[in-house]
Amino acid sequence: MTLGEALIKLLESHGVDTVFGIPGVHTVELYRGLAGSKIRHVTPRHEQGAGFMADGYARASGRPGVAFVITGPGLTNIITAMGQARADSVPMLVISGVNARDTLGKGHGYLHELPDQLGMVRKIALKSQQIDKPEDLPQALADAFAIFAGARPGPVHIEIPLDVMIVPADGLSPLLANLAAPEPDAGKVAEAVALARAAKRPLILAGGGAKAAGEPLSHLAEALDAPVVLTSNARGLLHGHPLVVPASPSLKPVREMMADADLVIAVGTEFGQTDYDMYGDKGFVVPENLVRIDIDADQIARYPARLGIRADAAATLNAMVAGIAAKPAGDGAGRASSVRERARAMVDPNLAPQIAVVEAIRDTLPGSIIVGDSTQPIYAANLYYDHDRPAGWFNAATGYGTLGYGPPAAIGAALACPDTTVVCLSGDGGFQFTLPELGAAKDAGAPVIFVVWNNRGYREIETSMTSVGVEPVGVSPAPPDFVKIAEAYGIPAERLPSTAGLPEALLRAKAQKAPCLIEIAVD
Repeated sequence: MTLGEALIKLLESHGVDTVFGIPGVHTVELYRGLAGSKIRHVTPRHEQGAGFMADGYARASGRPGVAFVITGPGLTNIITAMGQARADSVPMLVISGVNARDTLGKGHGYLHELPDQLGMVRKIALKSQQIDKPEDLPQALADAFAIFAGARPGPVHIEIPLDVMIVPADGLSPLLANLAAPEPDAGKVAEAVALARAAKRPLILAGGGAKAAGEPLSHLAEALDAPVVLTSNARGLLHGHPLVVPASPSLKPVREMMADADLVIAVGTEFGQTDYDMYGDKGFVVPENLVRIDIDADQIARYPARLGIRADAAATLNAMVAGIAAKPAGDGAGRASSVRERARAMVDPNLAPQIAVVEAIRDTLPGSIIVGDSTQPIYAANLYYDHDRPAGWFNAATGYGTLGYGPPAAIGAALACPDTTVVCLSGDGGFQFTLPELGAAKDAGAPVIFVVWNNRGYREIETSMTSVGVEPVGVSPAPPDFVKIAEAYGIPAERLPSTAGLPEALLRAKAQKAPCLIEIAVD
């Protein structure tokens, strides 16, 4: 057994069931063991697509997404997806080839050569390691999965030189990840409980780090009678709950509630600019009486807090609930209701119809996963939208903000959750970044419903230019005929002249149980 074959066995032992990648001469040996394994291989049309598919797979399933890429251009192509995963704390394992060790760094012009591939990736990945001998591989994989399980996740990179892939590697045994998420410190939990008991106007801020802690989050909110503000990556938690505020902290009514609170408990949120100050008006002020719960010590240290608890969100919230007797009912639901109404009213009236489109998708296909690209309805819904499924709303319109993310990420999500309806909502501009991934959806049988918001250009950027007195330039790339392109891939498609017929079109698409495309012509 070569090291390339052993890699597949070791990945299986870590529960990997899907790998996204494009084989090349620098990864042939990694593929030797795939055909006889239980791991499914999915071929995107571009390595960036492989990374976005791994990202969508991870967000939908909670398990790490895995990608194989060649050295050089394969790795540089996937770096954009790794940047998005780093920004949004998504567990992603990228395994690449690299040229033979005796050629590295010499500039002899070998195929796909980079001056310092490992050094380049270390600027993006949480960890990047070269495998120099077979016995290094089990530990490298264990380290990667330990980060995914017990720390703030993100992209991890492992490279295997061509001359090492073919080395005999019989008898390698998997090493299991030995890092668990830190348990909450009992003394700090007791201090947080005391602060919570004394608070008269408590407030909870929940970010993407809380999306797997919905039940204890709900219990704590009810025990404290505290409104819960959700950032975009936490949407889907507490759907329809009287205490939920599914509105951006960049909106004035939410900020006013934060300023009025005498205790703010922030759970799994980094206070990122695209959530808390998306308009760049410098209006976000870190709450004074702040308790932060985060798995990452660096995050806790970035903003001053009265109390920081480095631990898993669910474990910490459960510990707090156990220490808090239910407080007398206050006006938490009234505070939340008032902010919901005022926040929605503050959203630009031009955006209201776009939020209505997203809500129509949710109401027509309840329990679905909606994967967004950087497009106007997604921007609008990130301001205000209440999704009905935890971890069922994610997009690239915050954080790193990659165009073209939606289509491949939706494919990854559909393969991770085959019994769940997955909708990709993308603009005509962003869709053209990764349009060929329609072919990957067809090949993989991923039943994604691709909804294309076609306003014939980069309308959001055009609006931004106009608003500051810049004559729009470069914002009107001509879109193709999306229906014809979908049909060329053998994918059913239809064009709607407006949003009026969207619910019926969604139901027709779902009935296909195969990838479909709906184009909405936007006036």
